[in-house]
Amino acid sequence: MLDLSSLNSRQREAVVHAGGPLVVFAGAGSGKTRVITFRVAHLIAAHGVAPWRILAVTFTNKAAAEMRERLLGLLGEEGAAIQVGTFHATCARLLRRHGEPIGLSKDFTIYDDQDQLALLKRVLRDLRLDEKRYQPKAMAARINYAKQEMQGPEDLETTDSWSEVVRRIYQAYEERLYQANALDFGDLIYRTVRALDSSPSFRDAVVGRFSHVLVDEFQDTNHAQFRLVRLLSEGHRNLCVVGDDDQSIYRWRGADRRNILDFRASFPDAKLFKLEQNYRSTQRILRAANAVIARNVDREPKELWTENEEGDAILVVRTMDERDEARLVLRGVRELLSRGQRLSDVAVFYRTHAQSRVIEEALRSANIGYRIVGGMRFYDRAEVKDLLAYLRVMTNPADDMSLLRIINTPARGIGKTTIVRLLDSAALQGRGLSDILDDHEVLAQLGNAARKRLAAFGRLLCDLRDLASSGLPLGDIGAELVRRSGYGEMLQQDDTPEADARLQNVQELVASMDELAREHPDASLSEFLENVTLQTSADEQTEGDRVTLMTVHAAKGLEFPIVMVTGLEERVFPFKGIDPWEDPDELEEERRLAYVAFTRAEQRLILSLAGVRRIFGQQRVGVPSRFLTELPGEDVEWIGTIPPSLAGASGIERRVPEPAESYVDYSESDLDDMEGLRRGMQVRHPKFGVGEVREVAQGSPPRVSVRFPGWGTRKIIASYLEPA
Repeated sequence: MLDLSSLNSRQREAVVHAGGPLVVFAGAGSGKTRVITFRVAHLIAAHGVAPWRILAVTFTNKAAAEMRERLLGLLGEEGAAIQVGTFHATCARLLRRHGEPIGLSKDFTIYDDQDQLALLKRVLRDLRLDEKRYQPKAMAARINYAKQEMQGPEDLETTDSWSEVVRRIYQAYEERLYQANALDFGDLIYRTVRALDSSPSFRDAVVGRFSHVLVDEFQDTNHAQFRLVRLLSEGHRNLCVVGDDDQSIYRWRGADRRNILDFRASFPDAKLFKLEQNYRSTQRILRAANAVIARNVDREPKELWTENEEGDAILVVRTMDERDEARLVLRGVRELLSRGQRLSDVAVFYRTHAQSRVIEEALRSANIGYRIVGGMRFYDRAEVKDLLAYLRVMTNPADDMSLLRIINTPARGIGKTTIVRLLDSAALQGRGLSDILDDHEVLAQLGNAARKRLAAFGRLLCDLRDLASSGLPLGDIGAELVRRSGYGEMLQQDDTPEADARLQNVQELVASMDELAREHPDASLSEFLENVTLQTSADEQTEGDRVTLMTVHAAKGLEFPIVMVTGLEERVFPFKGIDPWEDPDELEEERRLAYVAFTRAEQRLILSLAGVRRIFGQQRVGVPSRFLTELPGEDVEWIGTIPPSLAGASGIERRVPEPAESYVDYSESDLDDMEGLRRGMQVRHPKFGVGEVREVAQGSPPRVSVRFPGWGTRKIIASYLEPA
């Protein structure tokens, strides 16, 4: 008999629930994986359910592996027969086994993101469409979004010629996938749902296979995933979903927390349980997290509590700037080490990847090992390496490896065949690639199009080398490089969250050039590159005891004894928080991010803000984050200054004078982009197509709310729009 004595009363109730729809709101650190695995084991041990008739679905391979391991521990070899997997892996398995009725062979290929882009480029060439106007990444994003919403090409709204072309691209793309006997990632779920809807034989084979379906992290599901699990449980209705709307932080990639909040609208007889006892954090940490998340309006009411000790006060430290903040991290790590903590006990969180640079440099200078979760080291990121390659070619024309990296980055139509012929000529003559680019005899052997593109690239290199020797400050050289190379324009036109993050890293690299120039006014471009090279090639710990660095998004599902959350300022965390165009839904998501960050801490939570921060190439006065003003005063120890709204209200005295008052400057230049834009006007965007202006907001930069058919209302930087 399965021993349930280790479960608390609420966990036990969820585990022994016999059948029918069940929704479990599992707060941070409340043991949700434990509940799922014990529930599966109880179904088998107490109700005689065959293991192979149970399907457990989650989001990551890591989570699925952990679930399998726990089930094996509870059930032994019997647990191996339970179907556990990610959404995509589960659908791929079902389509291979039962896909023949819908025209799928068992040996179909699954295209990854790069395969998808390559196929879309081929489609654009075949349709004779301009890649700059219909960018492959933007088209991929549109198709992926359509499949999440269960829309085929025939379902897309076509209100103008642009959206009609997008539908043609989608249709041609689908035809090419069919010809190749291939599915993309979005297809795995999309095609499974379509098959369950339209094919009785597929539905009977699949739905009849399972008698219980359990879904983890249900707050992260999108529309297609919700349709999938509802269809899979249609016959038996034994659907158990577990999640926490307060930890829904992936809205930007399609997750819809309404799926868990409105679960009982789809299943009115669903039983609901809330797991609110936390086993991870101290009481003070939980009070802080509860105080922040309680201000969200659209949530399932719940409040974490714990039998753990009261714990240390939450430390909030105001530093002078981002470099002083990095030194704070370093001092904190050293102090914790002196108290017997391990480096691996410490995690440092930040809102954006670009913030990691100065923290990495501080740790590296002190020879303290670190690892980055969910991302690369700053100088290892592709966009940073691309710009460094440009800078190296600007100072050293003979650097063939750097030249090869940038010759078609951004894409300028210089293909692999052309590059191979250039390299063959260089090898044959014993010369460098840069010399070959200036050799008219070699270039004459190429086609007209290739010659023109190489000539344009050669002119760009001459222009950039003149820039390198111009005597301009390093930061200005970097900014001009981003502009003249087209790299910044490439990322802006992409207009995806990933491209935004890459652009922030590019801006941070330029900021690092400016920083060196301010510290060493006589520093040359060569000295900057040498400094970077020495940093990136410095010996670092790659194994063993290391500090963990990560964005808050990457921290979900993890826990650490000590957590430092940096950058608690408006417009940093919450990101863009004081802009007048702020979206209430975005602000609630930022508050959920703060809740996730705080509840990763087991013993100590340290928060920091900077009086002045230089980030993304701009210097900002650090206005304390609203999340700091929401903390319970009796649980916080302030080092530096106290946000004005807390002084007096909390009864805590200020230790130092308040920072200078900040303001947002809406200069005339900011308004230039707004000229001619008005409510009701039709505008075009390179990714979303034609839409109608709903609201025009001043700001820096100015933003416009636009309603796009099929995409909903989006807030767009005005300069990215043009009249339709």
